[in-house]
Amino acid sequence: MNHNDIFEMDSVCETDELEGETDVGMIDEEVVYPEEFLPTYRSFEDGKNVGKAHLVEFNNKPDSLFFNDGVRRIDFILVYEDEDKKDFDKRNVFQRRKRRRETFEASLMKMGMELEATQSVTDDKLMFLKVHMPWDILCTYAEVLHIKLPIQPNDLSSRPSPWRFFSFITKHFYPNEELITKQTEFFTAPFEKKRLEYFCVRDKDLFFTAAMRSRMANYILCRAPYEIRGNIKKFGVNKLLDGGVYKAAYPLHDCRFNVKSKEEGCPNERYLLYEEWAHPKSFYKMQPLNLIRKYYGEKVGIYFAWLGFYTRMLVLAAVVGLGCFIYGYKTQETSTWSKEVCDPEIGGKIVMCPQCDRECQYWMLNSTCESSKKLCIFDNFGTLVFAVFMSVWVTLFLEFWKRYQAELEYTWDTVEFLEQEEPPRPEYEAKCIYERKNPVTGVKEKVPYTACGRCVRVSIGIGTVLFWILLILASIVAIIVYRLAAFFAFSAKLRTQDLKELEPLKEYVSPQMATSVTASLISFVIIMILNILYERVAIWITDFELPRTRTDYENSLTMKMFLFQFVNYYSSCFYIAFAKGKAVGYPGDPSYILGKYRNEECDPGGCLIELTTQLSITMGGKAILNNIQEVLLPWLKNLIFRYCTRVASEKVIPRWEQDYQLQASTKLGLFYEYLEMVIQFGFVTLFVASFPLAPVLALANNVFEIRVDAWKITTQFRRIVPEKAQDIGAWQPILQGIAILAVATNAMIIAFTSDMIPRLVYYWSFSVYPYGDNVNNTMQGYINSSLSIFNIADFSNNSRPILTPDNITTCRYRDFRNPPGHPKQYQYNMYYWHVIAAKMAFIIVVEHIVYFTKFILSYVIPDVPYSVKEQIKREKYLTQVILHETNLKLVTKHPKHLDDGTLTRIEGNLTQEEMDLDF
Repeated sequence: MNHNDIFEMDSVCETDELEGETDVGMIDEEVVYPEEFLPTYRSFEDGKNVGKAHLVEFNNKPDSLFFNDGVRRIDFILVYEDEDKKDFDKRNVFQRRKRRRETFEASLMKMGMELEATQSVTDDKLMFLKVHMPWDILCTYAEVLHIKLPIQPNDLSSRPSPWRFFSFITKHFYPNEELITKQTEFFTAPFEKKRLEYFCVRDKDLFFTAAMRSRMANYILCRAPYEIRGNIKKFGVNKLLDGGVYKAAYPLHDCRFNVKSKEEGCPNERYLLYEEWAHPKSFYKMQPLNLIRKYYGEKVGIYFAWLGFYTRMLVLAAVVGLGCFIYGYKTQETSTWSKEVCDPEIGGKIVMCPQCDRECQYWMLNSTCESSKKLCIFDNFGTLVFAVFMSVWVTLFLEFWKRYQAELEYTWDTVEFLEQEEPPRPEYEAKCIYERKNPVTGVKEKVPYTACGRCVRVSIGIGTVLFWILLILASIVAIIVYRLAAFFAFSAKLRTQDLKELEPLKEYVSPQMATSVTASLISFVIIMILNILYERVAIWITDFELPRTRTDYENSLTMKMFLFQFVNYYSSCFYIAFAKGKAVGYPGDPSYILGKYRNEECDPGGCLIELTTQLSITMGGKAILNNIQEVLLPWLKNLIFRYCTRVASEKVIPRWEQDYQLQASTKLGLFYEYLEMVIQFGFVTLFVASFPLAPVLALANNVFEIRVDAWKITTQFRRIVPEKAQDIGAWQPILQGIAILAVATNAMIIAFTSDMIPRLVYYWSFSVYPYGDNVNNTMQGYINSSLSIFNIADFSNNSRPILTPDNITTCRYRDFRNPPGHPKQYQYNMYYWHVIAAKMAFIIVVEHIVYFTKFILSYVIPDVPYSVKEQIKREKYLTQVILHETNLKLVTKHPKHLDDGTLTRIEGNLTQEEMDLDF
């Protein structure tokens, strides 16, 4: 059965935005309502006529999940304001809304739904419409949506846990089994109404879970018509919500989050989720994923499964990263080149050239002593090992996630989800005006655009995205200009000898560090502002493209948002890592940006410490801001709403009204949660060579994030409409792309951003081409070797410092160039080319080794565990035997016509092998 068998869209469809006042001009248009849709259904009489929506009083049962008769379960709630009690000035608009609402409700009843209206306890204008799906309608739509239901208990023995011998310890890290009992495992099959007797129906009221019922109810609500104008049919509760006809539409929570329901038979799943999952006291426990999936649906379940798996995998990365950080911290005082920078006899006698034109002064190398020590914490040989480790770690993470995801797909009955036909979105169906031949079925179907129209829509979307990316790049240029101007100002202030009030800062804050911190803060603010603006643009573009299914819509929006966020968040990091200080020229001939601003230079030790600063500020600031938005804002909104309604006690309010006071879930659902975590994943993997503490910060954030998200959706938001999902969607290839890119970025950071390769070349070159004082295979003399000499008489008039001490004839700068007086003065020396060759060789060797290792791991680790494959085969076999056995039995009983016109009957029983062949 196809969804089109239920909803015959044979008329021309279009959307109506229903934007409040805009409907006034349409009041006089002729609107035709079919006789069966006329609003004659409302009755104020008691009775059992389910063809009418009864207006009833609240039965004083605050935890009730049923109609007033106590029999019919509430599957969905619609909330609206009584138009008869509105202001007279807008009576035309409200009457039109009322007409649409009544027609929509009549459509629901015509499609088999049962309705009951109840007035609000706190607001006389507010009405709550309870929606119930009878058994026959549930069976029909379970078949339409291909919902898989149990046919037989799982008779395959489960694989014993390797931790079973430590159960006396591990049991404390799992939810309480006395509260959340383990459910019996079943083999399942897509539901078929005509084969109902083969499914395990023990109780009709419990056969379909509350999540299944809500999903089916939402499917009908999104497709029920509310107006017919000529040959134009308008339908869907989403448009009615946008136009103000309804104020809210949501499924019910089964109880209060912190108090068990007093109703008999209530599962209290929300209470259990809060106690064992969302409560802060349970932060150390594993997540009850099966209960999460049962209550919120597979889409929410797969998100928390992925987030929990990612967090567990971060533990190993965080331990290794913390060890690398501790190693760097312990060895910072013993680093030879750091000690040379701080040594008054070495760094104290090296005069460095000014790093900007005219106003900047000469400065002593040992003024960067503290920053050079901090650099040693992150720029050491342990960082190289950690970068290679993380490249392997990310491969293991993705491969083991595929295996875990395969287990969840089988357990949660989503193995064949994408193979089934996913119904179109109502917004797509509403704009179908063209016909085309389906390339798969060969049947004519309606589409909202031609091939040319689709190309135009996609082109406009791509052009808009590129425009915003260029806008980000423009902001990066602005940040670079700020860096140059700020460095000019800080150099003039921090290195002057006249300002005594800055004397305490000179030892700890260099001009480079002050510039880096302030620029990182400004960059973070710009990132947040651009995110808010682009979010609306991306949604508008995706709506304009009109994807066919919900999956297509989310994948399209995901790619747009991630591409923008990737450039927005990472562009500053890429600039610092691979562009800053790479083309600065030399003091006599500096390079300029826009012909005016002198290109900024790195510290004598490189730009790695600035990259670390940028990452720490962006990661930390993003985590803090996101948690404020996710925790404080919903809590404050609910607090203000409850204060405004002035409810004396929650006990007198019915379940549906308590839920109405909560925040509505966003249309994009978990999109922003995924986006936040994937951006964090990029920080953890792409630039981990410069910041080994990134996995530690990510782990701490995620432990908090899991409980914050759980607390938010359990206590502060209405129940999410359950949705089916097989995997994490478009985020999977994005994660794989980041993992591949991370190998290259980390190798290039070590090669071009850190000072590790030049030090290695200096260390190992004593026997081939000794540089400077390196004659005994040590790092002594490295600082002197890494700084070139410049004759101050060679300054141009534009860059010559205003103040020049009389006792200075030369200064030093960070580069590998020939000294003045050399036949090729100020040109790159042989050491420079050796270093470049070593850097390129390092990148090529490391990339090939790591990529080969990733390939081997991907090949060796199967995506689907063997035990899961066995269970899938067993389930398919049982489905064939049990559900199709009826047809085979009928074949053995029915007569068969022979070629001579006589009749015969097939006798005998088919063997199992013959049955398998027939299948």
